[in-house]
Amino acid sequence: MTPFLPWALEVAKKFGIFGAAFFTQTCAVNFIYYHVHHGLLKLPITSTPISIPGLPVLELADMPSFISVPGSYPAYFEMVLNQFSGTDKADAVLVNTFYELEPEAVEAMSKVYRLLPIGPTIPSFYLDKRLENDNDYGLNLFVSDSSVCNNWLNTKPEGSVIYASFGSMASLSNKQMEELAFALKGSKFHFLWVVKASEEAKLPEKFVEEIGNKGLVVQWCSQLEVLSNKAIGCFLTHCGWNSTLEALSLGVPMVGVPQWTDQTTNAKYVQDVWKVGVRAKVCENGIVERKEIEFCIKEVMEGERGKDFLENAKKWRDLAIKAGSKGGSSDKNIDEFVSRFINS
Repeated sequence: MTPFLPWALEVAKKFGIFGAAFFTQTCAVNFIYYHVHHGLLKLPITSTPISIPGLPVLELADMPSFISVPGSYPAYFEMVLNQFSGTDKADAVLVNTFYELEPEAVEAMSKVYRLLPIGPTIPSFYLDKRLENDNDYGLNLFVSDSSVCNNWLNTKPEGSVIYASFGSMASLSNKQMEELAFALKGSKFHFLWVVKASEEAKLPEKFVEEIGNKGLVVQWCSQLEVLSNKAIGCFLTHCGWNSTLEALSLGVPMVGVPQWTDQTTNAKYVQDVWKVGVRAKVCENGIVERKEIEFCIKEVMEGERGKDFLENAKKWRDLAIKAGSKGGSSDKNIDEFVSRFINS
């Protein structure tokens, strides 16, 4: 069950049915919410840095946005906190991460739950290839034309393209869209930018015509196909967990421009824990300006730390593949989960 529906576990227990919760965010983010829900972290936060077992020392800006910006999206915040209502009674708590990615957070959270990291939950084709024809999630919120993206990418040199996408939910301001547009246009790199139909009106006038073959703007794409293309050298991302985990699993360095919810914490890990990229700095007006975006892109694509980012990204890809392969940490956890279910 999803812990967003805590009543489902109560129903399962009432009828003697095996009940497991599946968390789709990182252990780190989940454990932050756990501490808030149980009153172990008092809000609003009045002093920093913030210390939580199993997590790096965090500043307020590293916390999920519901915490760093008090009162924002109260309904969403209540929903993420309610995930922990009765979860301690679950027969298993599954998390879309893998042990090697967050060992300290997994160990800390395992002290309060029967925790089983089973990620990354990415189609087998892109990892261990153990499942034949498992090359897609089977669900797309928007229609994409993969051939357009692939054909364009296949004409570009290896590691030469910036892939920019801010997910299915984020809605950027007109000013932020403008800064992104001019940053991508002003960089010396090719770019593939996903701009949803609802966001197209925010692009600068004649932007698509003026970029020519340097850039490709599409309404949607198969992100796994794009990230696995050898032409991609950098992912300009909002750091949503699905996107971040896909980039880690496919060995792609990142520039993080987080918007809300867990994305700020994920960006902290991208830069300071996993060391696979940089987090763009936000101005006082809440906008990441074009010069900052260009600087971050250059740092990842050709800066002094660029080679380290790429090496670290490849390391995490190898560990992600190992975790899901036969005998890997997540593979063993799935076997343990099945064993618990059968014997319950």
